[in-house]
Amino acid sequence: MVLVVTACNRAPPPPASEAAPDSAETEAPVAIVDKPAFELAAAAGVVRAGVASGRAALLDRPSLGSTRDELNRLYDTATYSPLWVEVTGRPSRAARDAIAALRTAFDDGLDTLDYGGRRLDSVVAALDAASQLDPEEVGRFDLALSTAFLRYIRHLHNGRIDPRRLGFQLDVPIDRHDFAVLIHTALADGTVPQLVADQRPPLAVYRRVREALARYRLLADSVVDSAPPVKTPVKPDTDWDGVPPLIRRLRLLGDLPDSVASAGPADSAPSDSAWRAGTLRYAEPLVSAVKRFQQRHGLTADGVIGPATVAALNVSIARRADQLMLTLERLRWLPDLSGGRFMVVNIPTFHLWGWDSLNPEGAPSIDMNVIVGKNALSTRTPVFAEELEYVIFRPYWNVPPGILRGEVLPATRKDPGYLARNDMEIVQGQGDDARPVAVTPENMTLLTRGFLRVRQRPGPRNALGLVKFIFPNAENVYLHSTPAQELFSRTRRDFSHGCVRVERPVDLAVWVLRDVPAWDRARIVAAMEKGKPTRVNLPRALPVILFYTTAIVELDGRPGFYEDIYRHDQRLLEALGARSE
Repeated sequence: MVLVVTACNRAPPPPASEAAPDSAETEAPVAIVDKPAFELAAAAGVVRAGVASGRAALLDRPSLGSTRDELNRLYDTATYSPLWVEVTGRPSRAARDAIAALRTAFDDGLDTLDYGGRRLDSVVAALDAASQLDPEEVGRFDLALSTAFLRYIRHLHNGRIDPRRLGFQLDVPIDRHDFAVLIHTALADGTVPQLVADQRPPLAVYRRVREALARYRLLADSVVDSAPPVKTPVKPDTDWDGVPPLIRRLRLLGDLPDSVASAGPADSAPSDSAWRAGTLRYAEPLVSAVKRFQQRHGLTADGVIGPATVAALNVSIARRADQLMLTLERLRWLPDLSGGRFMVVNIPTFHLWGWDSLNPEGAPSIDMNVIVGKNALSTRTPVFAEELEYVIFRPYWNVPPGILRGEVLPATRKDPGYLARNDMEIVQGQGDDARPVAVTPENMTLLTRGFLRVRQRPGPRNALGLVKFIFPNAENVYLHSTPAQELFSRTRRDFSHGCVRVERPVDLAVWVLRDVPAWDRARIVAAMEKGKPTRVNLPRALPVILFYTTAIVELDGRPGFYEDIYRHDQRLLEALGARSE
């Protein structure tokens, strides 16, 4: 705004050529420009140009990628007015809160290079210290912070990698927020820190894994000798030259508490140097510590040190930290589980858990061992999220085409009595009321060509056991019981053709059917012991997640690490390293 100031009741000044150079009476009007302290419009132009170019120049990873569309929803596209600075051009309180959150990305297993928190910190310091702000610098800062913060909360909520890129069907129904709207609201309300907190999975296990990751990263720089290889298993109360590094490793990992680490055999309480000096007896308290270590690494917890235990002992702590980081990423893939009961099967740990709600303490309502698919492309248990809709007691087992071709047909050709001995029959039709047909050469030909099929009749010898739990899916995978109960005593349990066999089917059925009137334990047992196949529908579908992670943290905070049986860890690490933004 320009104000022209003139003296009251004065005649207009004479032309410039007539005015006395130093006369106050003939002084020209004084033009005073009311200029803003900072030109926000100029900074907005820089934001507009940056979005149009697809680059946020201040970031380590400047390409906007898919974030460009979100930026066009975040900014007012009529003006592209900066969001993170005051009218003076200085960074706002919200900007400082957002950058403080970006600095913690590492704690959630995220890659700090995606967000440039430290770099943005230095820009804030420079803007605070500058006596005169450059609109171009302010515009670049605003665009960089918008890009980084959008990435950050999206990654924190949904993960850095879309699981579908890895072939996992974990897209139902992931709660994919409109992050631009959420940021607008947080900026208006001054609630940026709360917005960040709300994006983390509301699972107690996520918090525990996050804490364990911090501990293991602190341990990663520790130098500990490797345990030597063993030619024959080391049993308790024998001498072994690996005892000194074993003590140090187990103490570092917390399996051998400091209070007992030097107790040694025969209550002699030798120091570590005494162990190294020649007391190499593998005895208590080391045996109990090794059992604890074995138990949380998916090994047989017998206290005997064999090649598998030595291999697990010698895995680097950095590798264990990577496993925990991958767990955090995978937990971010999970659908919204706040609606009530849900069930999770973790494939590498061969275990099932069921929760009645998102218990703040994370305690499951039911848990049991399971058997999963063998490590072959055609028999791996898939990773997906579906909904359990019904239970079938005393089911038929419809032999899958692969098993029919690879096992049943060859056995039947060699031995015509194979089907009868295994309670199997050739049938025509698709339902449970399909008509059995005789085992004749003609029907064998029709079976081979796919016009007939083989099923196993209900009963205790049925491959599905006496109950199956159905969540319709393209892979035709479900949970079921099994007559081969002895396999549950194994530590590693990948024996199936892809379906998941459950250890305690009656307990699971009682839990699943808890809200179905009249289906108590007694009726469930009766339905399993005799009668025809019986279907029981659930009044409300129950989410089931077939999950895959090789690191978990128990309720007591102890991390467990398991073999990457399908090699999914390596594929995810490669995908994280190859992402485009």
